[in-house]
Amino acid sequence: SPGPTTEHFTLNFTITNLMFTRDLETPNSAKFRSTERIMRHYIDPLLQRSSIGPYFSGCKVTGFRSGRHRDATGVDAICSYQDSASLARFDREQVYQELSTMTEGVTKLGHYSLDQNSLYVNG
Repeated sequence: SPGPTTEHFTLNFTITNLMFTRDLETPNSAKFRSTERIMRHYIDPLLQRSSIGPYFSGCKVTGFRSGRHRDATGVDAICSYQDSASLARFDREQVYQELSTMTEGVTKLGHYSLDQNSLYVNG
């Protein structure tokens, strides 16, 4: 039988205390790269502790965008996992619930504050 395939899902959320700047729009800028590293430092361990943890292989930030308010920055990421027979199926609602719980109701990610209504898993 074929081995596991790599599947992807999107993860989107808004940080309310990270001011959006033009250099966050430039993927090869130092600001983009350092902010992406910080996001992965916070996001990856959460997903490793979630129900997809054993299959999770990492997230890549695909972009930052200006939030509704001047001090807010939207984060768009694509995350990968190995789809295997032992993973019943990717349940985006379950992963959403787990991330919601781990971020205190979508309010905290490390020292960042989150917009409570901004978390989307594959949405």
